Amino acid sequence: MAPPAKARERHGQKLSNGAFALLLTLPGMALFAAIVLYPLIASITTGFFKQDLRFPGRTWAGLQNYADVLNRDFWPVLQNTLVFTVGATAIPFVIGFALALALNSGLKGSGFLRGLFLFPWVIPGVVVSFLWMWIFNANYGVLNGALMKIGIIEESVSWLGEPTTAMLAVIITKTWASFPWMMVMLLAGLQTVPRELHEAAAVDGAGAVRRFFAVTWPGVRAVAAITILLEFIWNFQHFDTIYVLTGGGPAGATETFAVAVYQDAFKGYDLGHATALGGLWMLLLLVLVGVYLKTSEREPK
Repeated sequence: MAPPAKARERHGQKLSNGAFALLLTLPGMALFAAIVLYPLIASITTGFFKQDLRFPGRTWAGLQNYADVLNRDFWPVLQNTLVFTVGATAIPFVIGFALALALNSGLKGSGFLRGLFLFPWVIPGVVVSFLWMWIFNANYGVLNGALMKIGIIEESVSWLGEPTTAMLAVIITKTWASFPWMMVMLLAGLQTVPRELHEAAAVDGAGAVRRFFAVTWPGVRAVAAITILLEFIWNFQHFDTIYVLTGGGPAGATETFAVAVYQDAFKGYDLGHATALGGLWMLLLLVLVGVYLKTSEREPK
């Protein structure tokens, strides 16, 4: 079969290699522009207008939407988002790492347990949220019943209705859904650490704790960093669990960026305000993505 350049010469075409390559990429570029670039530009532009979804047209507002967001909503929403993101990343990491260490140690029935622990991960997020909504229910929830039976509480607690407990309930729900993924990633990293290194360290008299910090952690550190960063980014933009369980309440105690943007746009009908908040949220996400890319490019030491 003739090379592309010779084929073009045979048919009288005089396209350069660069022009030919551009023609090949045009369909993909057009698709990217239609479904990513245009909506992004339109969204950024909307942040500079006053626009109500209930009425046609819009008026120029300049930076007023961004000023209103920074003076009113941004900082409380940022705080809630960080609390949720850190909690829903750190707790499942600890649980996932502990389970990965147990499964990697040759625990009997580890194959069955690995499959069992993956069960929460394969359930859709909305289904998980409704399941835990039933568990946390103040009137007939399993959690209140169990805690009252063993004497920890004397009366039912409205876990999702109190600002002091709602965020904890949301984090617990997200933890249950996401720890299996972190367990699988960390288990894969642990299985790349040669057992000979552990045996050599044991021969040298190193205990379990010393072997962990001298052998296990250095071998799995790169995988752990990528896993934590990915989970952090996903939690920073998480929506379904929070919206189903609390809708951002009570009194805004669980209102994160994803929920706040949805509420402003589709319940408050203020598209300009929602877009301004979303634009600031996007800038923070870009910083996180940049950190992830730098970390993933770095060679493990």
